[in-house]
Amino acid sequence: MTAVVTETEDTAVVKPRSVTRPVVGFGLIAVVAVVLILTVPPGDARVQLTRGPEALQIPLMTLPATLAVGVPAAIAAVLAVVALVQVLRTRRTVPMWLTVAAGGFLLLAFLVHLVSGKSSVLPLTDLLASTLFLATPLMFGALCGVVCERVGIVNIAIEGQLLGGAFAGAVVASLAGGNPYVGLVAAPIAGVGVGALLAWFSIRYQVNQVITGVVLNVLVLGLTTFFFKGLLTELDGWNDRSRLPALPIPLLSDIPVLGPVLFRQNLLVYLLYAIAITLHVYLFRSRWGLRVRAVGEHPKAADTVGIDVNRTRWRNTLLGSAIAGLGGAFFTIGQGLAFGIDITAGSGFIALAALILGRWTPSGAIVAALFFGFAAALSQSLRSFGVTLDSNIPLMIPYIVTLFAVAGFGGKVRPPAAEGIPYVK
Repeated sequence: MTAVVTETEDTAVVKPRSVTRPVVGFGLIAVVAVVLILTVPPGDARVQLTRGPEALQIPLMTLPATLAVGVPAAIAAVLAVVALVQVLRTRRTVPMWLTVAAGGFLLLAFLVHLVSGKSSVLPLTDLLASTLFLATPLMFGALCGVVCERVGIVNIAIEGQLLGGAFAGAVVASLAGGNPYVGLVAAPIAGVGVGALLAWFSIRYQVNQVITGVVLNVLVLGLTTFFFKGLLTELDGWNDRSRLPALPIPLLSDIPVLGPVLFRQNLLVYLLYAIAITLHVYLFRSRWGLRVRAVGEHPKAADTVGIDVNRTRWRNTLLGSAIAGLGGAFFTIGQGLAFGIDITAGSGFIALAALILGRWTPSGAIVAALFFGFAAALSQSLRSFGVTLDSNIPLMIPYIVTLFAVAGFGGKVRPPAAEGIPYVK
């Protein structure tokens, strides 16, 4: 039997690796897939893949509901069984791609099931576009958390950094004559300002990082509310609407389904793509990433080989805060909205949940944030699908899944070992 070996000061302790939680998690996926297959209503399912601008138009697809639901549900069940067999035989963590694939096919089967036997149409491209739209600030916030927490800094202040970026982006863009690109430069600077306070108190004075983050969130909310009421509502031209224009990428934006979703976006979304890819490559394929992970896992050992632990924590905190500031700009100049009190509405905390669900990796955080965005987009589309279910119920699904993920039902979830622990040389 495969076992996990952990060492204490005197002897090594051998503990068997538990497979109960991942078995339950993938077992639920398989069971739900079977339930979807058995409960398919009679009739057809209508799916719309294109919405007009694409060069290649795909006509409205009308498929037998049994086939449209049964195929993706069966694939999800098979993948879940494969994952179960792997867990039981090797007692190792299931690869992320297998978990994402099983969940993705299950979601597709669920969506088609919603419109099966009805006159409603499943606008898949519109749903995916809404998912990316609602998930963009969450992805920025989750990537900020990855950068900070990988060096051991718990960044609860993501909410404040998003709010500060939204405020700075809107105000500076308005003062620059409605130029959103100037606001796009100011937003990460505001995020860095909040991050500098977090690093100063957490690293220099070793204040509890969770408490510091909470206080900074309250501080930023209070300041932005004060300036909104005292300046933005009193002075003309300080809070005008300005929006980053869409920049379609030739050829790629004409690809059916994915083209309008991924390649007909503004500069802020393209920056998100670049940041996510760069972080993933540098974090796991470069000397910088090795040092970052060493500081977060074992700062004393990193210091022994010449890595300045606290300087690395300072740099990463400021870098992550700049990323969060960019995400805050999406609430104002990214959507063409003026700044409003608490415009972020707790998105920073949802980004923290995406960070945990994504296992502190850039790719995992992106997938988790997209899942949160999908739940929000689905809740807004239920009525168009002819579903009378309360729209708040789908919004609860990501949080329930997060609880299961943190509990380890999808595999082992462990933060960096030195997270939240101040380092004294």
